Amino acid sequence: MDVKEAARERLEQHREGLVALSHRIHAHPELGWQEEKASAWVADALVEAGFTVRRAAHDLPTALVARAGSGPLHIAICAEYDCLPEIGHACGHNIIAAMGVGAAIAAARVADDVGLTVSLIGTPAEEAGNDGGKIKLVDRGAFDDVHAAMMVHPAPVDMAEPPILAAALFEIEYIGKEAHASAFPERGINAADAMVIAQTAIGLLRQHIRHTERIHGIVTHGGAAPNIIPARTTAKYMARAESLEKLQSLIPRVHRCFEAGAIATGATLHLAGGDKPYAEMRHDPDLLALYRRNALAVGRRLVDAQGRMSSGDLSRAAGSTDMGNVSLKVPSIHPMIGLDSLPAVNHQPEFTAHCATPVADRAVYDGALAMAWTTIDAALNGELCARLLRREAGASQARRDR
Repeated sequence: MDVKEAARERLEQHREGLVALSHRIHAHPELGWQEEKASAWVADALVEAGFTVRRAAHDLPTALVARAGSGPLHIAICAEYDCLPEIGHACGHNIIAAMGVGAAIAAARVADDVGLTVSLIGTPAEEAGNDGGKIKLVDRGAFDDVHAAMMVHPAPVDMAEPPILAAALFEIEYIGKEAHASAFPERGINAADAMVIAQTAIGLLRQHIRHTERIHGIVTHGGAAPNIIPARTTAKYMARAESLEKLQSLIPRVHRCFEAGAIATGATLHLAGGDKPYAEMRHDPDLLALYRRNALAVGRRLVDAQGRMSSGDLSRAAGSTDMGNVSLKVPSIHPMIGLDSLPAVNHQPEFTAHCATPVADRAVYDGALAMAWTTIDAALNGELCARLLRREAGASQARRDR
């Protein structure tokens, strides 16, 4: 039997279980670092499929590493399973987890035949925004013996090479002084006013940044009562740019906006976070070409970053992910798989609903098959395989030299 057909046959055998896994995670959303049920369900599915599974991998309670095959080319498939606050799986991480499991199971069927080692790496807390699960896993050596990595992410439409920005998340706190807001306002220091000044400054700054850059955030605490001068306000803000280099020039400008609020009101400013930013995604062109071909073969319709959708063009539809940090470590890809969800888009409750539908279930199967076939093609492509192996050999030597 053809190796790709054998992989498809194995995936078909697990199709019902993969859809059930996707729906189970969707029905029990868990925030980052708290994905106890989801990580256990993913691990259980892989154990049943014959993988060697290490739970709580690299001292992260909800991370896991599952491995099968013994070939020289080691490809990791990343699985996310955390949700968003209040709106659940509005980014489809339930689909990502099930797709990843399916791809690993399908590729494992022929791993030794084509010279593959395949790993499923369960990566918690992608939505953390700073020092996410993949960053910790990279730092702790989870990808040291990996030659390439991949994952596929749900979106309204299919895109092989979505624009993915570097991003930093930081937390802001202003400390002022309480006073009666009517009787003794002159005795207070208004921390809420400091936040308003900072937000106004950020609004003005947006005119003077690159069109590819983003600044956005929320106020998480604004005061206790309307008749008390707010003595404490807090916020979380994100800054994004095309690369870590450009991000490092943007962040100080954003920080100065918050400093302005403190200077104007006399409040004390505390800034934290942003020390472990998400990197831009560097899609490996050869792996991406293989994925494009396989996605088309399973019936997906790909658009590029200049494609159109009913709510506008895709050139500004840029998110961020800690998969970018993996792509700086090893050759990687991060395509999008469409759920035909428009006008609903990621991070909307309406998108949450789309992530447990027949269209989403088809995406679980299609994405898993496209990834499995891509790993097989990479192993059978002599030139690409040699490049990936040489690169890792050089990286291993560099680690030993350190």
